[in-house]
Amino acid sequence: MSLTNIIKRLQDIMRNDAGINGDAQRIEQITWILFLKIYDTKEKDWEIHDDNYRSILPENLRYKNWAIDHKDGKALTGDALLNFVNNELFPSLKNIAITPKTLISQTIIKKAFEDNNNYMKDGILLRQVINTINELNLNGFKERHAFGEIYETILKSLQSAGNAGEFYTPRAVTDFMAKMISVKLGEKIADFACGTGGFLISALKELDSQVKTTKDREIYQSCIYGIEKKALPFLLCATNLLLHDIDNPEIYHDNSLTKNISEYKQADKFDVILMNPPYGGSEKENIKNNFPVELRSSETADLFMNVIMARLKRAGRAAVILPDGFLFGTDNAKVAIKSKLLSEFNLHTVIRLPHSVFAPYTSITTNILFFTAG
Repeated sequence: MSLTNIIKRLQDIMRNDAGINGDAQRIEQITWILFLKIYDTKEKDWEIHDDNYRSILPENLRYKNWAIDHKDGKALTGDALLNFVNNELFPSLKNIAITPKTLISQTIIKKAFEDNNNYMKDGILLRQVINTINELNLNGFKERHAFGEIYETILKSLQSAGNAGEFYTPRAVTDFMAKMISVKLGEKIADFACGTGGFLISALKELDSQVKTTKDREIYQSCIYGIEKKALPFLLCATNLLLHDIDNPEIYHDNSLTKNISEYKQADKFDVILMNPPYGGSEKENIKNNFPVELRSSETADLFMNVIMARLKRAGRAAVILPDGFLFGTDNAKVAIKSKLLSEFNLHTVIRLPHSVFAPYTSITTNILFFTAG
């Protein structure tokens, strides 16, 4: 059965479950199971290549030990499966003990599950969903990358969830921006509102062709950095990066606006920043207080521009999607932010995007700003 048919089957099964309400919850349900399946596949790789590798998961919580139906009548299903998922699996994953020495590849499990939920209330339907997902073969490099393409289908279906525009940028746009910014192996590339990881994946595609040696592959593994505030896109991003063989994805489930920008040091800066920050939202006073008085806009996108300018290395390059409101707004904070951009950075290119790029999910007119620091 084709991968696209599997996704459709999953959606059809979940429509019969009283606990799932709408596309966003269906996608979250598919994604947490997929994440654990993909993580299980990665752990097999890590165990093969590293004799000292030890899973952070207790044996009974490893996907291979509870999710696989061996057709011997012993697979968890019905109330027993629901009880395990709701009362053992999720509480344990949310409370995994981590230390500063814990590998990113292991801390990501706790981060991915801290704000996610199992919505399904029918354990028999949940078993059907898990069995359907288990039909996906992710063991080989080609199979994993083929599934990466189908993963786009899941991301695009976010758009029908209504609020997708805030964390899904069309792949043609992210690929174009990564190509235009000309990312280079060894550079640190960031997205401070990374959503499902579109810009990070596009940057990795550009870097992949530059990998020639084992050392290059190690450098490639540590090139990207992302922060995402919302639980579902963070989980999607983590899954996306694991699919693209980033073993220790340096992504964080956090809000980029909660740190005072005066505290950023040179080590917190990046060679390249690629972003489509959230716009249309407003921020509370405690968030605005993290910025100099003259730059304290209420508009979320404006505050992200402050963070971008504060965290771009000297001679660093940025490509950022911003609404017309940023370009043409006349309130004091907007004017001050634009003045800083024009006086301290080289804004060399502005590309106006067609209305159709984000239609019909938003009618806001947007632009790509390309600029360098210093």
